[in-house]
Amino acid sequence: MFLEYPPIHPPTSFRTMPPLPAIGRSMGTVFILSFFFLIISISPSYGYDPLDPHANITITWDLMLQNDATYDVRVSLYNFQLFRHVDRPGWKLSWTWISDEAIWDIWGAEATEQGNCSRFKGGVLPHCCEKQPVIVDLMPGAPYNKQFNNCCKGGVLTSMTQDQTMYGAAFRMNVNKATINNTGNRFSMPLNFNLGVPGYTCGDPFQVPPSKFKADGSRRSTQALETWNVTCIYSQFQASLTPKCCVSLSAFYNSTIIPCPQCSCNCEGLGGTKCVKSDKTPPLLELPHANDEEPQPLVRCSNHMCPIKVHWHVKESYREYWRVKITITNLNYVKNYSQWNLVVLHPNLRNVTEVFSFNYLPLNPYGSINDTGMFWGIKYYNDMLLQSGPSGNVQTEMLLNKDPSIFTFREGWTFPRKISFNGDECVMPPPDEYPRLPNSGHSVTEKPSLIFFSLFLLIVLVL
Repeated sequence: MFLEYPPIHPPTSFRTMPPLPAIGRSMGTVFILSFFFLIISISPSYGYDPLDPHANITITWDLMLQNDATYDVRVSLYNFQLFRHVDRPGWKLSWTWISDEAIWDIWGAEATEQGNCSRFKGGVLPHCCEKQPVIVDLMPGAPYNKQFNNCCKGGVLTSMTQDQTMYGAAFRMNVNKATINNTGNRFSMPLNFNLGVPGYTCGDPFQVPPSKFKADGSRRSTQALETWNVTCIYSQFQASLTPKCCVSLSAFYNSTIIPCPQCSCNCEGLGGTKCVKSDKTPPLLELPHANDEEPQPLVRCSNHMCPIKVHWHVKESYREYWRVKITITNLNYVKNYSQWNLVVLHPNLRNVTEVFSFNYLPLNPYGSINDTGMFWGIKYYNDMLLQSGPSGNVQTEMLLNKDPSIFTFREGWTFPRKISFNGDECVMPPPDEYPRLPNSGHSVTEKPSLIFFSLFLLIVLVL
C-alpha cells in the first residue's frame, strides 16, 4: 500500500534575483540541505508509529444533564492502540476549567487534591475545587456506592489486542459553578487536557455527534446533550530520552553471539548511573512510598545497561521449516512487567506455523502486507515478567514455513527488522554484524582486495 500525496504547486511568480556565484550556490545548497534535515529531526511525526498508524487514546466528554449552573458529565477513556498499554501507576487525567467550576461529587474515580474550597459556604464542601484537578481511577474493591461502569482498575488500560474488557475506563462527575460569568449558565468545555502518562500529548477538544447509550437488555437508546473528544498521541522520544530495551542475536550456523550494541540505553560508569554487579546481591531497595510513584530503574551492570534484553536465536533448520527461539530477560531489579507484549517485524511472519507458550496475533496495519506480529504472555502462566533474577525471563519457540520465493540464511535475512517491547522500539545491532553463514567468506574476500589496493598505492607513491 502506497500513500499518494497531492502535488506541490510552486507560486506563480518569484522575485527576480541575480544569479549566485558558484561558491554562493554551494553554500546555499548546503544551507538548504541542513535546514531540511533539521526540520526532519524535529518533525512531530515522531509520535506516529507505522506499525499502528491509527494508535491513540481518546478521551470522551459527555454532557449528560444540565440544570442552571449545575451539570453532570460522563468521562470515558479508550485505548485505541494495538499493542501499547498504560501500566501502573496508571493514568492521571487533568484539565483546566474555563470558569470557577468545582466537582461536587464523583463516581468511579477521585481527585488527588480537594483544593481551596473557601469560596463555597455551607456544611458540605465540594469534592474538588482545584482549577486544574487531577483525577485518578479507583482501585479494585472500591466501595460499591462510589463505583461506576467500567471503573476501578487502578488506572490500567490494556491494549485492544490483549484484553478487550480492560482497554477502557469511565467515571461520572457532578459539576457546579460558584458564580455566573458573562456566558451565563452555558456549559464550557475545559481545556489543556493531560493524560498524566509519560510520552502522551493531548490535543484540543473538538465536538462530535452526541454519544448514545443503551442499557443491558433494553432496546431503547438515550444520548448525551453534547459530546466532545480529546485525542492523545504517544511519542517514545517524549517518554524517555534513552531507549528501554535492546536486541542480541545468534544462530546455529555461527558460534558468535552478537550482543546488544554498546551503551544502547546507557553507559556504565557515567555520572549518575547506578547498576548492580552480576556477582553481587542488590542492596535493600528503596521502593516508592505511594501507589502513584514508579521507582527509578535499577539494572544489572552490562555493556548496554538496558532494563529489557530480547534475544533472537535461529535454532534449527528443517527441509520445509525453520525454528526460532525468543527470550525476553528483565534486568530491572525494581519492576515487574505485567501485560507485557513484543512486536516483531519480519517478512517470514506471514508463514508462521506454530508459536509455543506465547499468544500470537498477526498485525496487518496495511491490509495485504503480513510481516508484523504481536506476542504476549498466557494469562496466569507467563503474562508477568518478573524482576531481574532466576525467574526474570520468559521464552518461546516459533516454527515457520520456508517460503521458497524469499527464504534464505544469507546476509542475516532470518533476523528481525524491528522489535518493540511494550510499544517502545528496541536497539538492534547493525546489519553488518549479524551472524553469517560459515561459507559466506565475508571477511576473507575483503582482505586480498585490501592488500592489492595497498600495494598499488605503495607503487604509485614510489614512482
